[in-house]
This record gives sequence, C-alpha cells and structure tokens, in this order.
Amino acid sequence: FLNSEYNLTLNLNTEEFDESISYEGIGSEVNNYLAQKYLYNELTTGSTKSHFSLEESDYMDKVNNMKTELLSLIEKSEITDMTFKDLESKNLEFERINALQKYESYHAYYADKPDFKVSEDFLSEEIKSMDYNDAESYKAIPSYRTLANRQLSDKINEALGEDFKNGRAEHFKALETSQIPELKDSYIDGVGRFMITPANPNMAEIYELFMNNLSDEDVKSTLTDRYNKNKNLMAGMPSPVFTNYENHSGGTTSLEDLKGKYVYIDVWATWCAPCIREVPYLKEIEKKYHDRNIEFVSTSIDVAADHNKWVEMVKDKELGGVQLFADNDWSSPFVKEYGIEGIPRFILIDPEGNIVTADAPRPSNLQLIEMFEELKL
Repeated sequence: FLNSEYNLTLNLNTEEFDESISYEGIGSEVNNYLAQKYLYNELTTGSTKSHFSLEESDYMDKVNNMKTELLSLIEKSEITDMTFKDLESKNLEFERINALQKYESYHAYYADKPDFKVSEDFLSEEIKSMDYNDAESYKAIPSYRTLANRQLSDKINEALGEDFKNGRAEHFKALETSQIPELKDSYIDGVGRFMITPANPNMAEIYELFMNNLSDEDVKSTLTDRYNKNKNLMAGMPSPVFTNYENHSGGTTSLEDLKGKYVYIDVWATWCAPCIREVPYLKEIEKKYHDRNIEFVSTSIDVAADHNKWVEMVKDKELGGVQLFADNDWSSPFVKEYGIEGIPRFILIDPEGNIVTADAPRPSNLQLIEMFEELKL
C-alpha cells in the first residue's frame, strides 16, 4: 500500500521470502500489517480443497473468525494512517462476503457434491440486498471491486445461458443498470474480443450497446478497431483471398481456383497440438463428403524454416484434401484479413466466394455436420 508521503525500505531473505518480508520507514506499519495478513491468510486457509470442503457451519465460523483476527491485527499494528485503517476495515468485511458468496459453488466442486445448495439463511438479508453501485468503494477497495465484477458477470451470464456465441444486446442490459463507469469499461474490455466476432450474427447490436456504455476512450478505440475489422467478415461478405499458395501435390493454388464449390478451410501448423487432434475428424468428414460440392483445404501457417516439417507431416499422416503452405505464416494477408489470432481456425466459403462463416465449427464438433446438412451438401 503506497501513498505519496511514504518512504519505505523493503527487507527480505530470498531463501524464506514471504516469511521474512518486513518494511522500515514512513508507511512501514501499514505494509508490515499487509505482509502479516498475507501469512495469516495462507496459514489459516490451508489447502483450497480442505478449506472449501468444510461443512457449512464450520466454514461460516472460520470465515467470521478470520475477519475478527485480522481486525485485531490492525489494532495491534500501531497504524496511524486512518485512511488506510478505514479502507482496510471495509475491505475485510467485503472479503468475508466474497468468501461466503463463493462457498456454494466451491464446496460443490471440492466436496464432490454437484447438487449442493447452501441453507436459505446462509447469506444474510444484508448481503443479499448489497449495493453494487458504490463507485467510491469500487475505486478504493479491491474486495468490493471483486464482488461488483462478479455480480455483473453473473447477471449477464444468466441472461446469456448456453448461447454465448449468439448473444444479443438484450443479454447485456445489466450494463445499463450499473452506475460505475470503471466497472463497465473493465467488463466490456474483457469480453469484447469474444462478442465482437463474425461468428456472432448479432455483433452490430452488441457493439452499439457496448459503445453506449463505455467511458474509457482507449477501450472504445480498441473495440471500434475490432468491429471495423470483423464487420467485413460477416456472412455473405466477399471472402479475403489467397493467391498462389504452394500446393503439396505440386504447383500453386489460389482461392479463385476453387470457385464453384464450397470451401472448408483449416488454418493450422505442424507445431499446433489442438490442430493435430482435429486431423482424424477432418479425415472422416473429407471421406463422408468426398463426392459432394465441397473442397477441403488445409493451409499451414508454419514459418518458412519449418517448410520441410510440413512436407513430411502431410506425407506421414496421409493428410487429404488440398494441402497448402501460406506465403508468410502469421503475417500472410489472408490470415491477417481474417483476424486470426489462434489456431486451429476453420472458415467456410460458398461457391461464389462469399463467407458462410469466418469461424466455422471444428471437425470434431457435430454442429459442422448440421451446418453442411442445412446447406444441402
């Protein structure tokens, strides 16, 4: 904990580290308390499994006692910074609430009780009706920030249900009830990359709602850049193209050469374990749709130095379909225009060269077969 008036010296033994940390100078009382608090929590909590496996009443007693002990530690610490003492006292209460709120899901997991629910009165009415719109506490108290972040996320996740990829603006209406700009900025910054994606047909309406709830100009700029890049990758838009990629069978192949058929593109690399795991499934699908109006194209984005690895892997694993080697690995225009940030990535293009989906299901996902059936392939 720092402020502009502190002048601190940190002492520690590298062989003991946590146990040896101490501070000297102006502000040392506060920071020595925090070091002692860390050790107390570590020793008292014990293993995560044993902590959350405690039965309800034992867990409640332990959590309440930890707060009491830490309040006592503050009083014994001779801290004269009253601002810190006030904030830390509030922080300890919010830490207690956080621990109680987590208990149900954590106990269900660690005690192997998947259907576990806490008693009706486990959380007090005061906790159940807690105010999550205290902007000052959000800025100043870490544990309140944790609580407010989780409360907003839980509300939105409940609205989204299991249809995360197809989320609509209405699922994010909880943002409009929050009166804490920093909370909304943080949330949108975190989920923007997952929701502003061409895989979501409702991307435009979500972008508009997010922008209406943002105050941080940097987050706005990042989100807008992402939206502008991805809006050109929506279904029905002309696909970015690749030209004269080396074909493992000889010569070169361009996307233009494949017009007239659907094209299912697998962007992969020889070093990518998740990519390799999809190979058996891809082979099965290629076999199933061998005589249909679709080409299966695998495009390696290995670096040039690994070209021979690609040649050998295609041969050794008897990879089928059209096997291509991209012109400039991750920097290939095709890869950059599709905004590919991780692999494997699958893309489906229609016979006219337009995007069906810029983020198609993997071969191991049964939704791919459903998509092909909808297209009458």
